[in-house]
Amino acid sequence: MADDNDKPEEPTADAPGVVVPADATGTPPPSAIPDAGEAASADAEKAAMVEQAKSRVAAVKESLGEKAAAQPPKSAATPAAGDASAAPGAPKAPVKKKEEGPKPVDASEHELVKKLKGKLDGAVLEASEFLGQLSIRIDADLIVEVCTFLRDDADSRFNYLSDLTCVHYPLDSERPMEIVYNLYSISRNERVRLKVALAEGENVESVTGVWPTANWMEREVYDLFGVSFRNHPDLRRILLPLDWEGHPLRKDYPLEFVENEWTGKHLPEMTEVQREQLEQRRAYGLEILSVPQERMMREILQSGKEVMPKDK
Repeated sequence: MADDNDKPEEPTADAPGVVVPADATGTPPPSAIPDAGEAASADAEKAAMVEQAKSRVAAVKESLGEKAAAQPPKSAATPAAGDASAAPGAPKAPVKKKEEGPKPVDASEHELVKKLKGKLDGAVLEASEFLGQLSIRIDADLIVEVCTFLRDDADSRFNYLSDLTCVHYPLDSERPMEIVYNLYSISRNERVRLKVALAEGENVESVTGVWPTANWMEREVYDLFGVSFRNHPDLRRILLPLDWEGHPLRKDYPLEFVENEWTGKHLPEMTEVQREQLEQRRAYGLEILSVPQERMMREILQSGKEVMPKDK
């Protein structure tokens, strides 16, 4: 008689057609998959591999569920994870507007401006300060008096005219031209900018009597902008030929090649072939050192000769 305590024998993987149950994790032991060399049925081998794959998928799902439970709950306003249009992660902070740069401020209470107003009534029309730079708009009829006072005043001593130039505002129909005087005090290391607005065809008094260096500066403005200076000792062109037409630094001056009376008078006549070649070179940007006059100037410079005779 068999012993009651005897347990039935557990099926082994060696028995054909028998699937060994999985362990506690749900993954069948490797021994459940028959060796390729054994005479196991194809169904048993396939069933064991499917069971092992299912157990691995279940383990992965279980681990993902544990991670999701550990995360804080999402608010109602948070978009769903499956929403493709939702931006991932936390919402971005609003973009800050770019801070505006410094702007000119009124300088009517500046010490120098108040002194000018007290000495020369009506001379100061407007005053502004930008980044520590003082700019004063002056009445055109009093520019010489203002420059003389700033040069001789003991508290200012603007004894150096560092620059005299012009700005063209073609959209300003009333006063499109603006003469700019940049003054510098060597002893005080200070600067001030004077501005004089002029109408088209209007002139202004020369300041060569205050600063002799204004001679060539005013000639340059006359040459390139067409602004005339009264009582200038030698007001003529300084960069362009005396019979040149137009003023190249005006903003309405054409940028392309200019054909005018001067070019027709001084440049040699060209044949139709030469003119066509010149137009082709200009179309490809090859006009530099292409015409005979430019080649001649290059030869003069390379040989060390003087381009223009010195003034005597």
